[in-house]
Amino acid sequence: MRTLDLALLRNFTIVARTGSISLAAAQVGRTQSALSMQMQRLGDLVGQEILHRTGSGVRLTVAGEKLRVHAEALMSRHDEIFADMGGRTLSGMVSLGCPEDYSIAFLPGLLRDFCAQHPGVELRMVCAPTLDLKPLLRRRQIDMALVSLPDAADPAVIRQESFVWVGDAPEPAILASPILPLALSAPMTLDHRAACDAMAAVDRRYRVAFASNSLAGLIAIARSGHAISVLTRTAVPPDLHIISVGLPPLPEIGIAMEFADPRPSLAAAALGEHIRATLPGL
Repeated sequence: MRTLDLALLRNFTIVARTGSISLAAAQVGRTQSALSMQMQRLGDLVGQEILHRTGSGVRLTVAGEKLRVHAEALMSRHDEIFADMGGRTLSGMVSLGCPEDYSIAFLPGLLRDFCAQHPGVELRMVCAPTLDLKPLLRRRQIDMALVSLPDAADPAVIRQESFVWVGDAPEPAILASPILPLALSAPMTLDHRAACDAMAAVDRRYRVAFASNSLAGLIAIARSGHAISVLTRTAVPPDLHIISVGLPPLPEIGIAMEFADPRPSLAAAALGEHIRATLPGL
């Protein structure tokens, strides 16, 4: 009788999420060749091809997508059984997505107690803008993510944050420029849109002199004095200044938690509850 190895299935879900044998191998502590052989063996067990190789990695076949749904449900149930029957701490792997500014400002405080309480849970972090995290959630390449919402009053919001103008001085000389140079994230991000809308509302001329999704890059440009940047208030480092005069007000946004699966694993659900309880007070 054919039986499915839980270790094979767990490794398969990691390959499915990363879209890469090499990345998955690094996460599970195996060589690429060993993990490739495991995936081949799993395909042989179910009697169908589950992966297609591409130039940039691997993608799931139709059969592979079907298997992933079953595998993730089985892994979740497996972890629930151990937690329920043995009184053990939570276990399993949870992949959490988070924008870079939130990761710097909040993750140390969010994860310290959770990791101490649940040492059996292995966390994998993915730092990316909300614009990039949403597709990863849809493709189930991450389990959950902290995301930014444009409506700070949305019922899903856990914490409100405000955008602020940031420069190398409280009233930097560059404010006198007839066309103000700005350093912003990618065009479709909330901070980029908020800055452009605010400037248009007061008919202030500007140009996007630097565009980067790297928080470090935006901070470096602001420090240089060559442009004004827009950050969330909690992401402003102590050597930069919030500019409160000479520029239009910026809106507030909301931070929410979203899951890839409406029925997340026990470990993912526990992390979500911990974040909801802890984030407002940080």
